[in-house]
Amino acid sequence: MDLKALGCVVLLPIQIFYYIVKATVCWFLPSRRRDLTGDVVLITGGGRGIGRHLAKEFAVRGAKKLILWGRTEKCLKEACEEIALMGTECHYFVCDVANREEVYKQAKVVREKVGDVTILVNNAAVVHGKSLLDSDDDALLKSQHINTMGQFWTTKAFLPRMLELQNGHVVCVNSILSLSPIPGAIDYCTSKASSLAFMESLTLGLLDCPGVGCTTVLPFHTNTEMFQGMRVRFPQLFPPLKPEVVAQKTVDAVRTNTAFVYLPWTMHALIILKSMLPQSALEEIHKFSGSYTCMNTFKGRT
Repeated sequence: MDLKALGCVVLLPIQIFYYIVKATVCWFLPSRRRDLTGDVVLITGGGRGIGRHLAKEFAVRGAKKLILWGRTEKCLKEACEEIALMGTECHYFVCDVANREEVYKQAKVVREKVGDVTILVNNAAVVHGKSLLDSDDDALLKSQHINTMGQFWTTKAFLPRMLELQNGHVVCVNSILSLSPIPGAIDYCTSKASSLAFMESLTLGLLDCPGVGCTTVLPFHTNTEMFQGMRVRFPQLFPPLKPEVVAQKTVDAVRTNTAFVYLPWTMHALIILKSMLPQSALEEIHKFSGSYTCMNTFKGRT
């Protein structure tokens, strides 16, 4: 081993200790919060569920303009009118994030009609709610295209301008199921795991880009139409999250430039236990996480 390699080996634990201490100190210190008054926020799947609550929360926190994307015009229009009544400029565009050409086309329209997007919230998602063998191939592809590939297209559409302006934030509303999968939602769990890897890679890639950050939110079971088929082992101890709470925590994480948020915070323990327990004990983790059964072909926040 040469001297350079030996030096790296010696310095590594010191650097790790330094960053642990630094992170601990920063955790206790009050964070500087982003002022949203100059931000243009685009939310995919903004017509219903968490997306709609996110729009209202960004409006309450003073965002300059809001843009809602989704596939159902009726929901988008209603949400947009609700935001406008709050005194915030709001626009909506019908856009299927699974369609790459449509995303790029609508992104151009947004820039021309509304302005540069400075906060992108990738929230659109669907769940098929069937086992692998009971799932239709097209339905499986659709969930992957919306839940995962849609993020590629929206981020490619808006991130370059954020980097030019040195001002931007990319948000992903993910799920704790990306780390602790459950039966009956194999399409959703797989797509969310891919989405998490995408965000982890993107977050690391943007560390040296001034003014541009990322936030990934990983909530537990949320009380929306999308997860009516979710069954939790201990519902009294771990009741479904309220979508407005998820929205509040997400916007707060954006303002404090927090990279990863687990909701509720007890989900940290679930992930730690899963990594430590032997294979024979993982069954209990799966039972705790729950299962999913859905009568409809698709439910989602699109």
